[in-house]
Amino acid sequence: MAATFLGHPRGLATLFFTEMWERFTFYGMRALLVLFLVGAVQTGGFGIDDRTATAIYGLYQAAVYLAALPGGWIADRLIGAQRAVVAGGIAIAAGNAILAFSTTPRDFYLGLVVIVIGVGLLKPNVSAIVGDLYPEGGARLDSGFTVFYMGINAGATIGPLVTGQAQAWFGPRAGFAAAGLFMALGVVQFLFTRHHLGGAGVYVRPQGAEVARAAARWRGLGIAVIALAALLVAISTGAINVDPVGLARITQNLILGMAALYFLYYFLAGGLSPQERRRGVVLVVLFIGCALFFSGYEQAGSSLNLFAERYTDRTIGGFTVPSSWFQSLNPAFIIGFAPLFSWAWVALARRQLNPSAPAKFALGVILMGSGFLVMAAAAVFVAAGQKVLPTWLTITYLLHTFGELCLSPVGLSYFTKLAPRRFVGQMMGMWFLAISLGNLVAGLIAGEFDANNVAAMPGQYMHIVYFSVGLGAVLLVLARPVKKLMGDIE
Repeated sequence: MAATFLGHPRGLATLFFTEMWERFTFYGMRALLVLFLVGAVQTGGFGIDDRTATAIYGLYQAAVYLAALPGGWIADRLIGAQRAVVAGGIAIAAGNAILAFSTTPRDFYLGLVVIVIGVGLLKPNVSAIVGDLYPEGGARLDSGFTVFYMGINAGATIGPLVTGQAQAWFGPRAGFAAAGLFMALGVVQFLFTRHHLGGAGVYVRPQGAEVARAAARWRGLGIAVIALAALLVAISTGAINVDPVGLARITQNLILGMAALYFLYYFLAGGLSPQERRRGVVLVVLFIGCALFFSGYEQAGSSLNLFAERYTDRTIGGFTVPSSWFQSLNPAFIIGFAPLFSWAWVALARRQLNPSAPAKFALGVILMGSGFLVMAAAAVFVAAGQKVLPTWLTITYLLHTFGELCLSPVGLSYFTKLAPRRFVGQMMGMWFLAISLGNLVAGLIAGEFDANNVAAMPGQYMHIVYFSVGLGAVLLVLARPVKKLMGDIE
């Protein structure tokens, strides 16, 4: 009998642990990023101001999602998914090593770029290999992805705990070193067990006319790599001076322009039927809702992380809880509550009460805004000169998790259902573009919080509440007419 893993192909274990260690590394490093950048120079940080640090965070997060698009293309057209996973894992480990040994902000930025390249190669392709393990599709594929999803959240839960404690024990750069070490172990694990994958994700060498096309693609990739390397050298040597805040705003406008141009092309030159055109309107609404949701949700690694560090009483007995540990709350809540939400949607559908996709999006945005209402209340105490209990952040992260469980799985599913078959791949790219935009805006929003003006903090959080809950209410009102545009899509 062939080896199995929880009743699934043994290759799923290879991918489960590879992705678990990648997410361990990603979330463990992310939990330290802003805190390290703003940390005082005398304690090992770079002493960068909050506005610049959170802009860097937003650029990094946005770039990670954008990199998945070329990363998938490189695997599909040039090297195969398995090689892309290995190359990506090595790059992630190397990037974290650069962070650990960086002595200047420019060195640090180089490490971030290397990590972005690595995540872009690994993240989309390890998921693609999971699909290849189940050529029959169906319920077994869904079940396989559920197991795989548990690996993602297990890594995301453990990562901030380990890297935060490593930083507390051994110094500010030790957390990055720990992240890189565990990613390296993930790569070793993948290499030693990849034989269980069989032909899943293996690159098929081109034949005939495809050989010339592959050569042209390699040349194009080579030119792109040389151009990127030249740019990185110019930045690292100071030949090009980068203003992270200005770059973040420019990138935000570029992403908005890309989205607008793509949807114009989709509606004007996509050859859509009337029904496809109506469903396209729904896709635009979901794109906007997704971007705005993540602009609030991704405060987790920036403004909320700084709130945990500066304004939260983290002492329990004689132990001080590292600020990064709060970043483990969201994935831990997902592990705990995802099955409950999955059961609830099925139970409601059985009674013809399951909310439509637009309604679930609206609920997700409202729940996210409700989390910031909790933060606004906590900020009142901070403005009065007090530190607050961890309970405030815990409740905020819980509400944000509920919002994510309403929005993310649903959005991913409906982007594939509503798009015409010939546009499914492109629409998945647009979904990640929306998340990228949200992450970038999140960094810019976080930069508006001024550590020297805590009196303004309650009002700033309330502005997020008014905007997000108001937007959610509008989406809720529009849910019924938008549902009609979806036609028979359930």
